[in-house]
Amino acid sequence: MSGVYPFRGLSSVAYESTLERDFVVKHEFYRHVLDVIPQPVQIEWCDARGAVQSYIPDYMVYFKLGARSFENYPKPLLVEVKPRLVWKKHWRAWLSKWKAARRYAIETGAEFRIWDESRIRDQAFDNISFLERYKRMQFDEEDCQQVLETVDLKDVATMDYLLARHFLGIYRAEGIALIWHLLAMRRLDCDIRDPLGPLTALWIPRDE
Repeated sequence: MSGVYPFRGLSSVAYESTLERDFVVKHEFYRHVLDVIPQPVQIEWCDARGAVQSYIPDYMVYFKLGARSFENYPKPLLVEVKPRLVWKKHWRAWLSKWKAARRYAIETGAEFRIWDESRIRDQAFDNISFLERYKRMQFDEEDCQQVLETVDLKDVATMDYLLARHFLGIYRAEGIALIWHLLAMRRLDCDIRDPLGPLTALWIPRDE
């Protein structure tokens, strides 16, 4: 399945499989990711017979510099997305082009990685998928600000604490949805690698 994903509403990122789409969705969530570029470069390499071949990796991921010095910039990530069964079956045939991609990455200050479903469809992705439904919800901005101010004052607050502080009784369900909405919209942050629940620790995101 191929298509185009509206990355943060700013650019269109093409994908050629559901696994590639999920890779893009996952990286859209991470605040330290600056951009994801599809089919970023054509790399030439020689096969066993000496014939020149070309290879186009799936994505280049760029990261925000944040508070780091330029000398310690986060290296861009050149990525090939393949299902585990596929790359394990064909790795010998593809090894030469992947070595060429690794050389290219080193020469250009990047890193080359192969991502399969074990790295893409993990707990973090499950959480991101769960939060997707809350993006489209709308809430009173005053209620949102009250929650954000409480978290800001405490530095870190759990879901349970925020519900007890702002959404007692019949308002609890609405409060849960509002908090997940703030997280989905990246106005709150958490360790997305852990299961989401009542004890999830939340904080105001700050760019590093």
